[in-house]
Amino acid sequence: MSAGELQREREAPSPWIVRFAALIPAGSLVLDLACGTGRHTRLLCAQGQRVLAVDRDADALRQLYGVDGATTLQADLEQGTWPLAGRRFDAVVVTRYLHRPRIDELLTSVAADGALLYETFAQGNEAFGKPSNRDFLLAPDELLDRVRACMRVVAFEQGLVAAHAGGPAVLQRIAAVGLERAWPSALP
Repeated sequence: MSAGELQREREAPSPWIVRFAALIPAGSLVLDLACGTGRHTRLLCAQGQRVLAVDRDADALRQLYGVDGATTLQADLEQGTWPLAGRRFDAVVVTRYLHRPRIDELLTSVAADGALLYETFAQGNEAFGKPSNRDFLLAPDELLDRVRACMRVVAFEQGLVAAHAGGPAVLQRIAAVGLERAWPSALP
């Protein structure tokens, strides 16, 4: 795979997020946490969502300038107070990011009838590259255990993904809805 093809693949929306974006009603207020250059912000805005894209990298956030429906917030999610205290979102999207001390705050940011779409690296990924530090790798079932305590799980996967942004990776993925969401949720 050429460097250009690899870069395009890394910038493409996650198939998991694409699949479960249907859990987010049109016109929702969505938090794209640790959004990077905004691959999911762009996807969700194109689907009619209003997205608050949060990242600590101001240069990455500048790439979202002019995206209709997107608002940006530069914030270091790992230092100081939680920058979104008291705010609730119709959906929260997180990919390629894990900071365990903020998971409870992240979960309380999801509205009682909202949706959570989360995908990140898990133990075993160290065999394939970065991240390889266990601080940034979920333990088996860790995401499932944290989320199902306060939300209804629509779908959960964990394991080796042969082709992920140019190479194999070990991931955990979850799609969940708040307990006040009408049940059952329609599957995409």
